[in-house]
Amino acid sequence: MEEEMNTKEKMTSDEMKDLKKKIIIRFSLFPLFISLLVLLPAGTFKFWPVYVYFLILSIPMIYTILYFIKNNPEFLKRRIKAKEKEREQKVVVLLSSLVFFIGFMLPGFDHRFGWSNVPIYLIVISDLLVLFGYIIVISVFKENSYASRIVEVSKNQTVISTGTYSLVRHPMYLGISIMFLATPLALGSYWGLIPFIAIPILLIPRILNEEKVLSEQLPGYKEYCRKVKYRMIPFIW
Repeated sequence: MEEEMNTKEKMTSDEMKDLKKKIIIRFSLFPLFISLLVLLPAGTFKFWPVYVYFLILSIPMIYTILYFIKNNPEFLKRRIKAKEKEREQKVVVLLSSLVFFIGFMLPGFDHRFGWSNVPIYLIVISDLLVLFGYIIVISVFKENSYASRIVEVSKNQTVISTGTYSLVRHPMYLGISIMFLATPLALGSYWGLIPFIAIPILLIPRILNEEKVLSEQLPGYKEYCRKVKYRMIPFIW
C-alpha cells in the first residue's frame, strides 16, 4: 500500500501534466461523447433522461479521477492503455465497440420515432442501477490498483482476494454488466436492450482468456480461483 501511495512522488511534473491532459481527453469527455451519441439520432436536445444519465456518469468519474490523481496516478496511467495484446481480446473489443455504438444510438432513434413508452419510475430505477454498477466498478479500482483496461500482468502485481474480489473473481465486469444492461431503460428505450444484452455475453470469452493469462503469469492466481469459485455472478457463474 505504501508503494502505491508513493507512486505520485515517482512521477515528474511533466509526466503528471501529460497524464492529466490524457485523462481529460479520454475520461472527462467520455460522458459528453455518450450524450451526443444519443442526442444526435434523437434530433433534439429536449431529452431529459440523457442529462440525468450524463450526471450519473460524470459525478462519480470526476470523483474517481481526482482521487487517483492525488493518491495513485500510476493507476490512471495504466487505465488509459487501450491496445490489447491478446488476439482474443482484440476481437472482443471490436465487437464491444460495435455494440456500444448501436446500443447508445438506438435510444436516440427510439426517442425520435416514439417506439417506446418507458414510465418515469422505471427510468429512475434504471438510473439507480447504473449508479450501483458504477459504484461496484469504483470499489474495484480502489481495491485493485492493477485493474487495467487491457489484459496484462504488471510488474509487482499480486492477487487481490479482499472486498468484492472475495465474492467473485471479476467484480468489475459484474459492475459493467449492471451499468450497461440498465442503460437503455435509463435512456427511455426498450429497443436499446437488444444490443446491450450482448455485453455480458461478450465478457465470457474475455474473462476466460483473461483467466488463462493470469493463471500462467500471476503467481497465486490458480489458488485464488480454487478459493473463489464464481467468476462474475455469485452462485451462478
